[in-house]
Amino acid sequence: MTSIFDKYEHGGLRLRNRIVMAPMTRSRASNDIPDEMGALYYRQRASAGLIISEGTPISREGQGYLYNPGIFGPDQVAGWKKATRAVHERGGTFFAQIWHVGRVSHTSVQIAGAAPVGPSDSQGGMAFGYDDQGRPNMLPASKPRALETEEVERVVRDFRQAAVNAREAGFDGVEIHAANGYLFEQFLNPGVNDRTDRYGGSRENRCRLVMEVVDECVAVLGAARVGIRLSPHGTLFDMPEYEDNAETYLHLGREIAKRGLAYVHLHDQGGQGMPPMPMEYLKQFRETYDGNLLLAGNFDQARAEEMVGEGLIDLPVFGRLYTSNPDLVERMENGWPLADYDPDTFYGGDARGYVDFPTYPEEQARKMREAMIAEQS
Repeated sequence: MTSIFDKYEHGGLRLRNRIVMAPMTRSRASNDIPDEMGALYYRQRASAGLIISEGTPISREGQGYLYNPGIFGPDQVAGWKKATRAVHERGGTFFAQIWHVGRVSHTSVQIAGAAPVGPSDSQGGMAFGYDDQGRPNMLPASKPRALETEEVERVVRDFRQAAVNAREAGFDGVEIHAANGYLFEQFLNPGVNDRTDRYGGSRENRCRLVMEVVDECVAVLGAARVGIRLSPHGTLFDMPEYEDNAETYLHLGREIAKRGLAYVHLHDQGGQGMPPMPMEYLKQFRETYDGNLLLAGNFDQARAEEMVGEGLIDLPVFGRLYTSNPDLVERMENGWPLADYDPDTFYGGDARGYVDFPTYPEEQARKMREAMIAEQS
């Protein structure tokens, strides 16, 4: 029987197990540059079959949250090299999630207080920026302006350069973040995208930006080093549901299958309080897309084993459990108890709740030392 602890080799992926660490924004990068603490964070979790980095903005324009490590400057590339080296020293595989938030940003995050950009001037979502008192805070996203056609073409080039930068930083590949209400999903959604140029209107036009970026990343890295994250029926950040949603993503699945990407990573937003992705739709997507299929959606071990065993997905993606269990693979494989995660330390702050969670053996050794000290006192 297939196990999530088995090695996985298919379609360009060569992984030590089927367990994937989700991309998770942690907002710990001072000056938006990856540092040694971030490298330690990823090193601690490198027993995962695949680690997908937190979203790393391709430009300052593409940033919507303070303290995010970008991938558009030389200092950022140098910083990411520390993390990729740390993961590779433990035999891990590491993809960079390259990201543009689109309208989900705030003027305080943008250069010279510029407005965020999107397919239109439709406003929505929350950003992590500076409030009126200059304090970091969650804020309603500022009203965006619509990108001009030539600016959309420039965004495509920015993604291409981010893929090149990721390769220079030592990543094994990139994941294009086309989910969760950010730039690509804004273009896909006719409730947000009211454009009349070649990036708006028909299903094919609304998918054009996604596929142009896919093709540019494949051109510089090769298809086996490019994945993509999608969230069919997603409604995060004020994204309206629309009649063509199901077929739009099936269309993307067919187009991506033609290109032989490393994987498609679907995100079921049910774990975040949104309407869940219908199971029947997952089965339909699986029939449409025959490549490596990842799914994130508040997994526990039993559900992951079940869905992999049934062939619904190839690789389960774990998120919040990885914040508090750096040795999640070992804990699940050995039946060791899991440490509770701490939502108060998910975003921003220091080492607490970030790199100070022990492995299970470390935790047992600490308890043993404490017991011996208690006996001697």
